[in-house]
Amino acid sequence: MPASDFSTTEYADRLSRTRAAMAAAGVETLLVADPSNMAWLTGYDGWSFYVPQLVILHASGNPLWWGRTQDKPGAAQTTWLTPEDLFDWPEEHVQHPDHHPVDALVTLLRERGWTRALGVEMDNYYYSAKSHAVLEAAFGRDALSDATGLVNWQRAVKSSAELDLMRKAGVLTAHMHSVLRDGFREGRPKHELVAEVQAAGVAGPDGLAGDYPAIAPIAPSGLEASASHITWNDRPLARGEATYFEISGCYHRYHCPASRTLYLGEVPADIRRAEEAILTAIDDTMTRARPGVTCEEVAACVYDSFARAGYVKGNRTGYPIGLSYPPDWGERTMSLRPGDTTPLAENMTFHLMPGLWTPDWGVAITESFIITPEGGKCLADIPRGIVVRG
Repeated sequence: MPASDFSTTEYADRLSRTRAAMAAAGVETLLVADPSNMAWLTGYDGWSFYVPQLVILHASGNPLWWGRTQDKPGAAQTTWLTPEDLFDWPEEHVQHPDHHPVDALVTLLRERGWTRALGVEMDNYYYSAKSHAVLEAAFGRDALSDATGLVNWQRAVKSSAELDLMRKAGVLTAHMHSVLRDGFREGRPKHELVAEVQAAGVAGPDGLAGDYPAIAPIAPSGLEASASHITWNDRPLARGEATYFEISGCYHRYHCPASRTLYLGEVPADIRRAEEAILTAIDDTMTRARPGVTCEEVAACVYDSFARAGYVKGNRTGYPIGLSYPPDWGERTMSLRPGDTTPLAENMTFHLMPGLWTPDWGVAITESFIITPEGGKCLADIPRGIVVRG
């Protein structure tokens, strides 16, 4: 995600909003480990999140990038920061049994005088228990507070520039699903089809280049589809099985996931009933999803449709999306489910997941959409009904 995708004014607004949230939480220095949040604040983009790295945001001044020496040139190339804002830890500390990279972070924070009111993303894939232990040993437990989600919540309402990137991701997603529909046939090993779909997401249509998505293709068939997160295998596609594919185009790290279900043979009545409930749920949601409506009120469109069809959905039915890195394209803030009373705002973006999983099969037809005053607007144009091959 090049920093040039966004104006200096937009980055300044992001910092201002984040600092206001820091002040409200009593945080003077925020240590941002989530690569999505790092990218949102600075533009940093690199496959370097398998080692400790941070964006350090103090109450004033430019953010600092802190990471592995080998990745410092990447920070210089992808962020809007100056060379004076980039700091690295010793290369010899990579996975060293006796030295930890956060030792160098401790030194940097002490040199800056930033040793109190530190906010850390404790419930985050990229912030390790060892990193926290080193910080706690250096500064004491009282110096650290949990700032999980602080930046994530600032990302909820998308700018026009972000929505443009997500619409381009939607073009990629639609292209991938077109390739999927054309290539779905009895006897074809599933991994061959997945390879073709993934290639389409990178090559893109009409010169629109894709990026790697934050989640691998989800592609279960038959009984496998009773589990919601199984990827692919080399088993040939067989008659009498529903297969659903959850895939996403990715453009400059922005996503637009969408699931569709395909079937070889005559679709059974119970699966058709589920399809009808899902399609009704999507239509009802798009009508209801307006600013000021709560997450649980939108979610009720799905649960009510399923109940009328005689099905019970036991999991949440949507979550916010946008900029992300593996292993997840969700923003990890709101959920479309009962009990979440967060009000929606214009230009929030969600992945609506009215999937249904039974002990014997699964059906998933999903949409990524924008909250607008007129209701939900889909980010990708993909036929919704179950794709049937005789």
